[in-house]
Amino acid sequence: MTEEKKRFIQEFVPGKQVTLSHLIANPDPDMFEKLGIQETGALGILTLTPSETVIIAGDLATKAANVRIGFLDRFTGSLVIIGSVSEVDMAMSEINRFLSETLGYTPAKITKS
Repeated sequence: MTEEKKRFIQEFVPGKQVTLSHLIANPDPDMFEKLGIQETGALGILTLTPSETVIIAGDLATKAANVRIGFLDRFTGSLVIIGSVSEVDMAMSEINRFLSETLGYTPAKITKS
């Protein structure tokens, strides 16, 4: 009796979405050192698909609030914004709003720690 081999093919098809939107208030100073970015009151961490969306999100963030880009990777869709807690929250809200209302993306709830 021969056993039939099954072959599975998996494919990643990104949707238009904010997959992670998290604000870290008052992070430990070591975190900034490990990330190699200036210490501030808050970090906003976002992951977006398609990954090039981080370019739009970075632009939106800096125009919506007094935040700076701590890290942006257009290949993985990762964006870190830095600033005060209220400014980072405002920037992240604007990213979700614009991407959802204007570009038809699925937003992510902004979680906080």
